[in-house]
Amino acid sequence: MIGTYAAVVAVCAASLAIGQAAIALCGVRRWSWLSPAVGLALLCALCWGTVRLPGGGATSAVAVLVLAIAAVLFLRGRVEGVGEALRVGAPVALLALAATSLPFAVEGHFGILGTGFNPDMSQHLLAGDRLAHDAGSELLRDGYPLGPHAIAVALNKGLGIGLVYGFSGLTMAVAILASLTALAALGALAPLRRIGGALLVGLPYLVASYLAQGAFKETTQALLVLAFVLALREASREEAWRSMPLRFVPAAILAVGSVYIYSFPGLLWLAATAVVWVAMTAAFDRRVGEEPSAGRSALLAIAVFLVGALPELGRMIDFGSFETFDPNGPGLGNLFGQISPFEALGIWPSGDFRVAPGGGAVPALAFYLGAAFASGLMLYGLLWCWRHRERTLVAGLFAAAAVYAATRIGGTPYTAAKALEVGAPVATLAILLPCAAGASRRFRGTALGPRQTGRFRGTALAALLGSVYLLAAGGCSLLALVNAPVGPASYSPALAELRPLLRDGSTLVLAPAELLDERHGARYIAWELRGDRVCIEPEAAAGGKPPPGIRFVLAPLGEGAAAELREGIWNADTWIASAPYRGFRSRRAVVPYMLWERIGPVRGRSKCPLIAVRQARQGRG
Repeated sequence: MIGTYAAVVAVCAASLAIGQAAIALCGVRRWSWLSPAVGLALLCALCWGTVRLPGGGATSAVAVLVLAIAAVLFLRGRVEGVGEALRVGAPVALLALAATSLPFAVEGHFGILGTGFNPDMSQHLLAGDRLAHDAGSELLRDGYPLGPHAIAVALNKGLGIGLVYGFSGLTMAVAILASLTALAALGALAPLRRIGGALLVGLPYLVASYLAQGAFKETTQALLVLAFVLALREASREEAWRSMPLRFVPAAILAVGSVYIYSFPGLLWLAATAVVWVAMTAAFDRRVGEEPSAGRSALLAIAVFLVGALPELGRMIDFGSFETFDPNGPGLGNLFGQISPFEALGIWPSGDFRVAPGGGAVPALAFYLGAAFASGLMLYGLLWCWRHRERTLVAGLFAAAAVYAATRIGGTPYTAAKALEVGAPVATLAILLPCAAGASRRFRGTALGPRQTGRFRGTALAALLGSVYLLAAGGCSLLALVNAPVGPASYSPALAELRPLLRDGSTLVLAPAELLDERHGARYIAWELRGDRVCIEPEAAAGGKPPPGIRFVLAPLGEGAAAELREGIWNADTWIASAPYRGFRSRRAVVPYMLWERIGPVRGRSKCPLIAVRQARQGRG
């Protein structure tokens, strides 16, 4: 618990300080809620750029600490509205933290998120471990973006936080930072609507579902796409921004971060948003395009992006051949089929986003009614955004729809689902902002609401529908979070304590069938015992003769033996009777496992693979 929350605090604090300093350097003198996302983008680039230097993760940790302290010192006396930002942001951050803690609270322990949904975290843990020890890995050679992994390594080497808890803390921090970023559009609302809206934009149903399966890359990319839309919005609508030569640089920094988090595919949403926004601006809002500084500001932003992304160019080229982009590659992945695009609108009453309507306890009619209701609000939101010159939000929606269509037609269900998740926060904002703006007097007469409120009818109805949507979609997000599985202690971290004893021979692990079949346990057992030759079989395989070449056997303790061990009782008869094979003696117990060692010489040649090789071939990305 301490490690996970320490990681959350460290990532959030560093992102806020560094991001706000970067925005202040661009000329903004008031607190900006773009700072969480801008800071996280810089954090990924910084950690990836320093983690391979001498000192590895410790060097990254020192670099982040020095930059964060420098950012705080630079901001003193230079930024207005910090106190107000703290008052507005604190309840959002605390409630987002509480929401992301639900999986651990329900399971009763901290560990690896999403072990029953998705085995990919085993591959990320292995890549992080190899990165921490300055060793090569399959993902590193394939050009896979490892910016978030570098943050986890910095947490590990700088604060002593285990990689499991570092990744969990990073995943939680991304959801908190996304909720805070939503305040850039919703900050003028009344408190309850502001808090509820920010939480839902930061954690819409699909984002909550991906968080529930430990998918930190997709949730981070969703945050960057949302922030990019809002960065263009600030640069084009706010008077304080429009006079700045560097007004588009925050958007460029977000694009740089996307490269280190999602490689070149992450740029699809951002480039499409920028292109559509520029086209609409040129056609309908020439005021922005004809400003003398607009072209120069855009060129400066492009230069910043090229400088920041150029070091990753070679790896981006290598990543183009990664198996995820092969239509015959992962295919369904961990899905059961194509997921519905209506899930991106937030109302999907299922704890598992992969389940078709009616496949769970809720009747199919509830799914269809929720989808129809959310679709109606989305159409209303698009009309409202168009009438009130929310060009960037419209552009973001068109970009998200275009990327989804491309992945649906030319990709796989696995990639199409990711495209839906990345666009979900923008879609949620497009639904909530019009309803909230029409219901809040503080919006009226401002750039965020109608200038002549007499022309805007039905605000009471809009407020009511918005509240219904907020409750329904929020309930679906919470449902996804409370159903998130968390890796049991049966393979983390108990097995890791035995690794030093397994260097001199091959090991057979006998694990419960439920752990292997329903929780992808083989991947995580392999992660805990990385670096050794290991075979993993169901517990029912015990008895008779062990496979040839096996020196060690790891088997679950029986309930009686585990109870005796906890009480400090060592009964020789109990241990002899519980041996999985004849000719083995107990070597060491780590609840809930016992390590058995062969008595006498090992016969035969082991067929167990090296874990590093096995894991590299099992990853999907």
